[in-house]
Amino acid sequence: MEGRPLDEHLLIERARRGDEEAYAELVHAYEGIAFRTAYLLTRSAADAEDAAQDGFVKAWRALGRFRAGAPFRPWLLRIVANEAHNRRRSAGRRADVALRAAAEDPSGGAAPSPEAGLMDAERRDTLLAAVNTLPDDQRAVVALRYFVGLSEEETAEVLDVPRGTIKSRTARALERLRETYG
Repeated sequence: MEGRPLDEHLLIERARRGDEEAYAELVHAYEGIAFRTAYLLTRSAADAEDAAQDGFVKAWRALGRFRAGAPFRPWLLRIVANEAHNRRRSAGRRADVALRAAAEDPSGGAAPSPEAGLMDAERRDTLLAAVNTLPDDQRAVVALRYFVGLSEEETAEVLDVPRGTIKSRTARALERLRETYG
């Protein structure tokens, strides 16, 4: 399509008038770069696919606001990138909530003193903040090993990596936490 901007402009105009086949041609022309863009931002093939698809749907709905004669590719990729960023932020919030939920330790019936509860909450929040700064692969290992309580073997199975990889990621993560958390 890049060598035929006139055809692209005609497809865009037809799509703006509601021609779904013209828009399908545009989607076909840009689906590869839309996926690659989303993947670079989300680092997840599933999220990238969803972000690209949602981006195309939102672009279809927003075609009436597209400025005639403007370059289509940057406009479309901005929409896809926004979707990818939203998915990445949402995934981060879900991971943070899951990490907090996994880290909570039931008291076993004994209520701690208010002071002890506050100190424990402060320590937990500081530790969770430090864990959340780890790279994704190290954070996953720490969360599964120490917050969920899985063995090295179980963690390796869940993450589908060799046990030695779990050991090295754990060692690197713990070293980073020692530097950060003390």
